[in-house]
Amino acid sequence: MIELKNITKIFNEGTVNENTALRDVSLKIERGDFVTIIGSNGAGKTTLFNIITGNQSPTFGKVYKDDKDVTKDPEYRRAGYIGRIFQNPLLGTASNMTLEDNMMIIYKKGFKGLSISLNNKMREYFRKELVQLDMNLENRLKDNVGLLSGGQRQALTLLMMVISQPDLVLLDEHTAALDPKNAQIVLDLTTRFVREYKLTTLMITHNMSHAIKYGNRLLMMDNGEIIFDVSGRKKEELTVDKLVEKFHEIRKKEFETDEVRLSE
Repeated sequence: MIELKNITKIFNEGTVNENTALRDVSLKIERGDFVTIIGSNGAGKTTLFNIITGNQSPTFGKVYKDDKDVTKDPEYRRAGYIGRIFQNPLLGTASNMTLEDNMMIIYKKGFKGLSISLNNKMREYFRKELVQLDMNLENRLKDNVGLLSGGQRQALTLLMMVISQPDLVLLDEHTAALDPKNAQIVLDLTTRFVREYKLTTLMITHNMSHAIKYGNRLLMMDNGEIIFDVSGRKKEELTVDKLVEKFHEIRKKEFETDEVRLSE
């Protein structure tokens, strides 16, 4: 569904601050894939997401969506079929708007071209959807989102993203800023929504255990390159120790465990 061909991204090209964030990266994401992405800080994970969303343009290479070249499509156009959740729970919702207004905006995004108004029928639909979160938010439709906790806001963002019916979901360390309890709640919701709605998903994580546990495919990145791509039974047989050993085998250096948490 999404394909990157020979993507290179160079920042500050031709200056003393030149930095190559991605190096000739090629990647195919099949419909229905749930891909976890692991790598130390500076490996190129977020830049990879920025290239996919159109937030940044590649220096070289092409981006395809369903075999159509979308390399030059702006971010707002790709937002019609890509849902992205960031590490900061405050980024996915509008603090000064109510839950129902936030949900209405994203609902209209999922059903483009339809004339839909916020009425009692829509409110009942939102209540039923919010029940899935098990956070009593179905009784807080009139509350401003700014009153919610970080865990509640991230769970709400996740639900809103599902309602918008994206073709592709990008999760950019979406539990890293949460306490362990709320992080697990959001991860459980993530796996449930991915399974129930058959979402094509890429999830960046700093947690090797999570990268192994979740999804059907795992990518390891280092210095702007995808150095390891594993799926199916081979992924199921992975352990944290085996993943660290694989990194050492490929890169001939130790994995920077101080920058990547091996477990919670």
